[in-house]
Order: sequence, then structure tokens, then C-alpha cells
Amino acid sequence: MLRCARFIGGAALAALLCAGGGAEAGSNLEGSNGNRGGSNAGRGDGAVLSAAAAQAETQLRQSFTNLTFDDFALSPLRGPVYQALAGGRMIYFAPDSEHLIFGALYDRSGANLTAFAQDAAARKRMGAIAPADALQIGPEGAPKVIEFTDPDCPYCQALERFWLARTAEGQPVQRQVYFVSGIHPGAAAKAEHILCSPDPEREFRAIYAGADPAPLRKCKEGADRVARMAQAIGKMGITGTPTLVADGKLISGFQQGELQAFLDTAYSKPAKDP
Repeated sequence: MLRCARFIGGAALAALLCAGGGAEAGSNLEGSNGNRGGSNAGRGDGAVLSAAAAQAETQLRQSFTNLTFDDFALSPLRGPVYQALAGGRMIYFAPDSEHLIFGALYDRSGANLTAFAQDAAARKRMGAIAPADALQIGPEGAPKVIEFTDPDCPYCQALERFWLARTAEGQPVQRQVYFVSGIHPGAAAKAEHILCSPDPEREFRAIYAGADPAPLRKCKEGADRVARMAQAIGKMGITGTPTLVADGKLISGFQQGELQAFLDTAYSKPAKDP
């Protein structure tokens, strides 16, 4: 996993980071000042830039009062910053300075704008999947989740153990399971085996518990379902497992705390669609 850098901004700081040519002007002024032996124009422009940085730092402290930081300085970003969805995650791109930003964007109220954008994109693409192709696991009437999984993914296996533990504690879920078959080479064959089995849910649990049956079952219906899942998942841009949609929110990876919060909330009110 790539190491992420968090992009946080208040109004004045965002303006400073995204002002066209701001960083470039600062470096040019600094060089010009040296060539001219410290001209008044260079000193005046430098003072303006310092004043803008001081104002931005003050704004950051006022907008995010719980944030502790030091070494405040102008970033290398220049020009406008755009966002794009890559593998189900929002990324940010500053074309003028050719910087790519991974992380979360917050507003001054603490709202995670990146999460909102990812959730909206996921909901928009949910039409690509066909519920009839999914493997249904769990009791009717339980809180519903949509789950994208891989039989050979260790984090998916850990998620399965989590679901089993929560079921034992009286918090079962109804899972709409889709198999992601492009990450591990044997995943598609195992997914087909599960779907071709007389009891797919039982076989799912056995394989996710570590069973390695041989030979693997094959059937046209199972192979076709795996292929349709792969096509739909490709359209959605999901490239990592597990990925879930719970209560309308996209959850990337096995986020135990977030899933437990979903369950606690779901069991305090009537169940709803994911």
C-alpha cells in the first residue's frame, strides 16, 4: 500500500495552495532578489508572500482548533487541484505542478469530503452489478451489506471470521457477495467451485476457513456468474478486497471498527438496504 499524505485545508489555506503560480512566483522572486542585490521590489514581494503565509497559518489554527502542527510553509502545489476516482478511492491531481495527492479532504466542520465523494461514486456505479448473480449469505431481515471478496485474500478471510463472531453474538448480517477474480490467480476457480456446489454458503465458509478442495467443481452457470461479476466489478473500478457497501457507505478493506459501528447502529434501528 502506498503511504498516504493527508490534504487538509481551510478557506485561506486552500486558496494559498491552489492560487495559480503562487509557489513559482515565490521562487522567482527569491532568485530575482539575489541577482539584484536585494532590490526593494523583491523585498516588498517577499513581504507580501510572508504576510499571506502568516494569514493562512492563522486561518488554519482558527478553522481546525484541535489540530497541532509546526513547520508551516508554502507547499509545492501550484494551480487548480482536480479529483478522480481510482480503484474506488478518490485521488487529487495538481496538473500545473504535476503532483498526485492521496488522502482525505476535510472541511472546517470536520466533514470528510473525500469519503462523501467516494460514497456518491460507489452508489452511482451500483447499477453495474446484478443481485441475481451474487451469493446470498445470512438470514433474511438482518442488516444488509454488499461485499466484494476474494477466496485467497487473507483480509477477506479475517472478515469472514469477524462476521461469524458477530453472528454468534447476535449481530448477523445478510451479505450480497460478489467475487473479485483478478487479484489472485486461483480466485476465479475457487469462486466457480463455490457457486457450483450443492450448498454454496457452506462451501464458501469452508474455503474461507482454509479448506483446499481438489478437484474444484466446474459448471457453466458458475463460470458465467464469475465472468459477469468480473465485468461488473471492472466497471465499478474496484481493485482491492475486501470492499463493502454498508448503509450506503463504501468501506475499503477490513475496517473492523467501522463495521462494528455499522452493526451497532443497525441493530438499534430497523434494517435497511445497503
